[in-house]
Amino acid sequence: MSSQSVDSAKSLTGTITLSPDKSIAQRTAIFSLLHDGPSTIYNYSQAKDPQTTLKCVENLGARVEIDGDKTTIYGVGREGISALSDELDCGNSGTAMRLLSGLLTGAGLSIKLIGDPSLSGRTMTRIITPLEEMGAHILARNGAYAPLFISREDPLRALEFTLPIPSAQLKSCILLAGLFGVDESCVIEPTPSRDHTERLLQLRVETDDQGVRRIYASKAHEIPAQNYQIPGDYSAAAFWLVAGSIVPNSVITLANVGLNPTRIASLHILQEMGAEVKIVKDDSDFAEPVAQLTVQSSELTGVDIPPEWIPNAIDELPILAVAMAFANGDSHIRGAAELRHKETDRIMAITKLLDGIGASYHEYDDGLSIHGNPNLAFDSAYFESFHDHRIAMASAVAALRGNKTSTIKDAEAAAVSYPEFWSHLDLLKV
Repeated sequence: MSSQSVDSAKSLTGTITLSPDKSIAQRTAIFSLLHDGPSTIYNYSQAKDPQTTLKCVENLGARVEIDGDKTTIYGVGREGISALSDELDCGNSGTAMRLLSGLLTGAGLSIKLIGDPSLSGRTMTRIITPLEEMGAHILARNGAYAPLFISREDPLRALEFTLPIPSAQLKSCILLAGLFGVDESCVIEPTPSRDHTERLLQLRVETDDQGVRRIYASKAHEIPAQNYQIPGDYSAAAFWLVAGSIVPNSVITLANVGLNPTRIASLHILQEMGAEVKIVKDDSDFAEPVAQLTVQSSELTGVDIPPEWIPNAIDELPILAVAMAFANGDSHIRGAAELRHKETDRIMAITKLLDGIGASYHEYDDGLSIHGNPNLAFDSAYFESFHDHRIAMASAVAALRGNKTSTIKDAEAAAVSYPEFWSHLDLLKV
């Protein structure tokens, strides 16, 4: 599809099982390659990004067998990694490109990483600089953009690196390179970011009295088998948490949602705004904490997001902006300049979304102030997704509050992270 029509909704009701978490899925695939032996992963994501990562892992020597809901990856260990082709296509996945850059630097392979036009427009400077300090030679278009030509002739050097921003991808990139080093590398994290890599690899982590974390990696660390069931994607859940809150007479239940504490700042933000969310924990054999969430419509109020919450809500800020537009009072998002370096400039994209529904806002270099109105009314809107999956889905949720049918251009972008989004929307509207 090139565009998707979305009718107004009088209510949303039902229970849905979300797409598997793509951040966890991509990591389990890469870490399974590093493990010497089989890993069994249940509920591996069918979204484009994780499937792209799976193909890259195969091209680096792993054997992949799929049997229904079970994916078995036969890893080759750190010493067995080899390039079966002279380039790896990372598609739209920044996670794949950044994490594999670290792995390839550690392994000392000479290879080219390519991506689609969107990924090729995203700067890789943050990973290039530390990887070159570790001994990599990286040629990049204009010094910053894919394709990346990665090689290493010198011995791998250990690195102690303080993250300049909270970035799980940058952290993971350096740690993956460090796993090949005789001497221990350390990533210092002043502000927490997603901790999937540390959890899944069972890396050593030290936390001081100020909350600063030090994560260590070296060749001496044994790579565990990735025998996990992938939980539902919390980032996908956030769209329904907002939809269920702002569409009247709604009750939505979301099963098996991953609730990693470094991922759910947006849940706390919505609760601060007055969202009614019931949480029932699930003790099944998932890779990380999981719960069933039930949200019902409620009156939301504006919120000033604490700056320290921004890193762990960065992917959910587009849909939170929709919630803010229909809340009572002003909301403020600052310290979110990283949004301008995602699949598109998401601050710009959010302003276009807000223009479409007639919301009032003020744009900053690093965020937005949104003047909410619970009675905000508009007939129909034409939303530009900018080929960004999160903008496409946030626009669809906003469209539910229109009086007539709205249109989302390039709506197929949702498949990058949530292939079932449009069918789930239809299910909830029945």
